[in-house]
Amino acid sequence: MKKILLIASFILITSFSFGQYALQKGQSQINAGFGFSSWGIPVYAGFDVGVHRDISVGGELSVRNNYDNYEDTKYKHNVIGISGNGNYHFNTLLEIPKEWDFYAGLNLGFYFWNSSDDYPDDDGSSVGLGAQIGGRYYFNDRFGLNLEFGGANTFSGGKFGVTIKL
Repeated sequence: MKKILLIASFILITSFSFGQYALQKGQSQINAGFGFSSWGIPVYAGFDVGVHRDISVGGELSVRNNYDNYEDTKYKHNVIGISGNGNYHFNTLLEIPKEWDFYAGLNLGFYFWNSSDDYPDDDGSSVGLGAQIGGRYYFNDRFGLNLEFGGANTFSGGKFGVTIKL
């Protein structure tokens, strides 16, 4: 039984073709979707460009609203984030099948916080350095789904959305 499973696994792995769907040098893509965190549900849109076979850089805009009860008073918070990111894509290094794109990287963002009048702990704006790890599954050479987890940024938690290559 072990031999049959090993042979089946080898056939399955070697039947994939490698490396065309993931973002390549000179290509660009847009990403959009929703985030998940303990501070509301962010909505985001971003743009990435391949600058090397395994490296991409990009930017992102996010918006979120959150409601908070503090000392029996309900406050509303709005957060707008503008960030840039850089990612290393592991497809070449790990010979990942072309439908998949796995990456990790860093981001630097500026966040505008706007809270209800008289909120006692209003921080205004801030700069954040964060990290992310994520992946995409491409249905074809233009369209895919993405899932990303991160920390120390407005998406502390993660995000899920669509990717469209231009």
